[in-house]
Amino acid sequence: MNKYEYDAVVVGSGPNGLAAAITLQRKGLSVLVLEAKDTIGGGLRTKELTLPGFRHDVCSAIHPMAVGSPFFAGLPLEEFGLQFVHAPIAAAHPFDSGEAAILSRSLELTADSLGIDRNAYLKLIEPLVKSWTNIAPDAMGPLRFPKYPLQMAAFGLNALRSADCISQRFKTEKAKGLWAGMSAHAIQPLTNWASAAIGLVLSAVGHIHGWPIPVGGSQSIADALAAYFISLGGKIQTGIEITSLKQIPFAKAVLFDVTPKQLLNIAEEEFTPFYRKQLERYRYGMGVFKIDWALSDPVPFKSPSCRQAGTVHLGNTFKEIALSEHLSSSGVHPEKPFVLLAQQSSFDRTRAPEGKHTVWAYCHVPNGSTVDMTQAIEKQVERFAPGFRDTILAKQTMNTHQIQAYNPNYIGGDINGGIIDIRQLYTRPSLSLSPYRTSKAGIYICSSSTPPGGGVHGMCGYHAAQTVMKDLFN
Repeated sequence: MNKYEYDAVVVGSGPNGLAAAITLQRKGLSVLVLEAKDTIGGGLRTKELTLPGFRHDVCSAIHPMAVGSPFFAGLPLEEFGLQFVHAPIAAAHPFDSGEAAILSRSLELTADSLGIDRNAYLKLIEPLVKSWTNIAPDAMGPLRFPKYPLQMAAFGLNALRSADCISQRFKTEKAKGLWAGMSAHAIQPLTNWASAAIGLVLSAVGHIHGWPIPVGGSQSIADALAAYFISLGGKIQTGIEITSLKQIPFAKAVLFDVTPKQLLNIAEEEFTPFYRKQLERYRYGMGVFKIDWALSDPVPFKSPSCRQAGTVHLGNTFKEIALSEHLSSSGVHPEKPFVLLAQQSSFDRTRAPEGKHTVWAYCHVPNGSTVDMTQAIEKQVERFAPGFRDTILAKQTMNTHQIQAYNPNYIGGDINGGIIDIRQLYTRPSLSLSPYRTSKAGIYICSSSTPPGGGVHGMCGYHAAQTVMKDLFN
């Protein structure tokens, strides 16, 4: 008699946990997902955080990688209620002069808007736009020999450079500022090796797929993933916080959508001393301080382009943004933080009562910070949108401790599951040919603490599930 209650149990229902569960369930296995919270989703949750009728994305908000991911591309999520809308402009970057740089769906339009930096932008981004479909499965996975080695090498030659190095290809502050905003999504100093990678990918995917907004909130992505998983025969149990392996039903494989710190707390005694030491040495990056606002009117940006953008990067010049990221990573709270702002309700009317708006923003801060950055963030918004403070009806803030309390995977407010610098680009969470395996047979890690890292793309979970299939069910 089979002693296993399930073929696999997945602990955590974030996008990677659900991706792992779906991948295994599609192969005909029996899979159970366990979630500590009352609702599924991890970073994909939407709640009324300020006033009734104002629906805010608690963590992630804009989702270029949800449509740029090879895993998501193969799922029929629209059949389970998932819809996206697109702002006319994917992202905008205002300057003190009143003008703004833009990331448009059109590569040519974006390049043309950069004046004398047109050709430099095309030379940098156009090859990746053309090759992304081919190289995405390898670029968004563990280190291995790629299927398209020449195209992957061309991407890698730029991706492994620092964002600061790439910026020197541009002559204008406009192009440099746009590039800084894209690269700062990496949440690390722009002088770090490989800090250019995320800027390249987000720019290219923006031209290919746009930066879409899920109708109804980020929760709708999690709900569609869960509905599809259940339609395949999978099971989900919520309200079960796992603190010990003894709580988990007998299964051939257990996959943890958690970071190394939680994995050690749950299963430390099962691991070899060498593997434990690697998990203990795993490094987390900067945290974030987040604000959600309920507004009486749209954000009154001076630039018309910013009013048409789903995402707005507030930081002025490359130099100013680079300084902000350097200070935050060094334990200092910048006076002028780089602010990532999303105005979903301008394009998705399900987010707020008629005529009203929700706005989402965060800045990077030292890991574990409890400093209130509300005034600094609002000052940055007001700088580019005079009169913004007059539109505020209500707000909710979250410092790094509150963010970690909400989602234990966000250690010290780190939303990437660990810093994705050159040292942890492929060696997350350990130096291994298969980063999804632990030292204990049957126990795997599938969170953003594995390649390719943070973001709503499901590729960490997908690759972990592929490893499980190879090891145990081939």
